[in-house]
Amino acid sequence: MSKLYERVADEIADLVNKGVYNFGDRVPSVRSLSRELGVSTTTVVEAYRLLEDQGLLESRPQSGYYVTRHDPDSRTPNLQCPKPASALPVTIGDLIIKVMNDNLCKDFVCLGGGDPDPELVLTSRLQKCVSRAVSDKDGVARYDLPPGCLELRQVLAKMAVSAGCHFSPSDITLTNGCQEALNLCLRAVCRYGDVVAIESPTFYGQLQAIEMLGLRVLEIPSDPTGGMSLDALRLALEEMPVKAVMVTPSHNNPTGSCMSEGNRRLLVETLNKAEVPLIEDDVYGDLGYGSKRIPAARSFDTSGMVLYCSSLSKTLAPGYRLGWTVAGRYQDEVQKLKTLTNLASPATLALGAAYYLQGKTYERSLRPLRREYARRVRAMREEILTHFPVGTRVSDPRGGYVLWVELPPSIRTLELYKVARQHGVIYAPGPLFSAGNRYGNCLRLCASVWGEAEAKAIRVLGQIFAENL
Repeated sequence: MSKLYERVADEIADLVNKGVYNFGDRVPSVRSLSRELGVSTTTVVEAYRLLEDQGLLESRPQSGYYVTRHDPDSRTPNLQCPKPASALPVTIGDLIIKVMNDNLCKDFVCLGGGDPDPELVLTSRLQKCVSRAVSDKDGVARYDLPPGCLELRQVLAKMAVSAGCHFSPSDITLTNGCQEALNLCLRAVCRYGDVVAIESPTFYGQLQAIEMLGLRVLEIPSDPTGGMSLDALRLALEEMPVKAVMVTPSHNNPTGSCMSEGNRRLLVETLNKAEVPLIEDDVYGDLGYGSKRIPAARSFDTSGMVLYCSSLSKTLAPGYRLGWTVAGRYQDEVQKLKTLTNLASPATLALGAAYYLQGKTYERSLRPLRREYARRVRAMREEILTHFPVGTRVSDPRGGYVLWVELPPSIRTLELYKVARQHGVIYAPGPLFSAGNRYGNCLRLCASVWGEAEAKAIRVLGQIFAENL
């Protein structure tokens, strides 16, 4: 259940979204809103601070709180992905691995990865829970065959209710991270040479999975705010033999887009009617900045055609590689593929995570985690808009911790990657997020870690890009 200050924040946000308060307007003072709602001034201050973290309000000394968000923000990217014309093979695997390896090097300021900040992980209690699991000799001494650790599946089923999903532990198959879940689901619904429709731009991990399986990609235009164009998808379904659709409805990586609840429902209904399976990547679902989680697309599925994938990698422990899938009518095939691929999942880590998640620690940790990532994303965005060349556009996400940057057309981020690397800064060039070599003037930046070194790195990139206009 959301806290009182979160409910107050939701009321103010709703008034802004409905146009009662517009950009530049002053919202009610702390004392007046306190009297109007019958809550304490502390509750109102916390609500306003939450909205400030989300970038909706700004505090002006001796004056009050004002609406700061443009709607739509004129500085967000204007993606130029053409309407789907043909399916393409994926051939960018080597480039992706190069950038991923660079992001592991401690000699660089690494802004190109997608990892959470390890300093924000509550490792002490997590380690105690894993130690408790290690004492279970039966768990250590056996293979945890699919569907995997029952205790973890039980707690995951309870947690899924917050995403509007209602399934039993027996519906869940544990995997080695969300990436394996995506791979298994693709293998369950597609065969070599099949066409998979994806958002464009999309997470390169999805492209890697498609490339590995010899599938072809059909890139569907995606808005940096609302996600995949459903009109373009319908056209693709009519004209192409699409065998599966893969989307990240909540806080897409790399753009941060978040599909509305209505469009999620419509997406599922459209694909159910066409009898095309939907693979949903919900790995960022718990990192929305608002107090209310938008229901997962899986929550609208009534026919078992949505294969839901997620993990604990973005909120708890990426090194544990604890992921899962709810594969609906394809569950038996996914479990068979899981067994043939690597036999089992790490039982001890799964049991340790289950012990950790059974308490309230994880749920309580999400609130400050979301607020901190919202603050860091906002800080990086302001630095980019201040120091990058005139005409730069930056996404304005409402969850996660990545930013999509669109530079003036003459700048080639792939060519300048080596220059930035020589200056000790790593980013993810735009072409990594497309099978069609698009987004040459774009890049993705990660704000999960933010401090003076990262702020300086943004200024360095700004100078490099300005010198290469």
